[in-house]
Amino acid sequence: MELSQSVLDGLAVAGESSQIPDKSYKVLVTRAFDGVLDERHRNLIAKDPSFRELDQAVVKETYSSMVTLVTEATKHDLDNNSISSVLEECKYASDRIETFNKVYNTKKPLMQILLSSVGTCPPHIVDVDWRLDYYIKNNHLERVNEAVYLVTLKTEVPGCSELKDVQFSCTQEQLQDMVGKLKDACKCLEKASQM
Repeated sequence: MELSQSVLDGLAVAGESSQIPDKSYKVLVTRAFDGVLDERHRNLIAKDPSFRELDQAVVKETYSSMVTLVTEATKHDLDNNSISSVLEECKYASDRIETFNKVYNTKKPLMQILLSSVGTCPPHIVDVDWRLDYYIKNNHLERVNEAVYLVTLKTEVPGCSELKDVQFSCTQEQLQDMVGKLKDACKCLEKASQM
């Protein structure tokens, strides 16, 4: 399992008792797991009284790093020793490592069920709708005089019966760039299929 340097930095901050006190650390770990497992628990850390006295930027950084560790560790099915080595690299005390491992072992089966329900196939584009709008002016400028394409990709997701829309807007240059890249991708696929 490889974690980015920013995640490792956030984990190192979470391991410092001067930044995240011991009483708040267990809440941080539990909230990280609960936030992944249940959408209603996401971002509750901002309202949690355990973190009211702490720097909110530090809390957000450590929370996001902890969520990343939780999902990656579950995805790679890490054991306690592997997690301990990652946390030891981040200068964690043994009691904090033990606290994390206890919560991890409790929540790991639920996390694995959740991650197994995530599809690995990207949506398949089945149709495209588009329209051209011409902006004469906007709230910030008196004259804009710019054409903007509004594109809606109709996609089907495996296991879902209805089509989903992916919408975006782009200028003519951006649209030409996207079409060029799609043509290049098609050529690469043709070459790969002929091998």
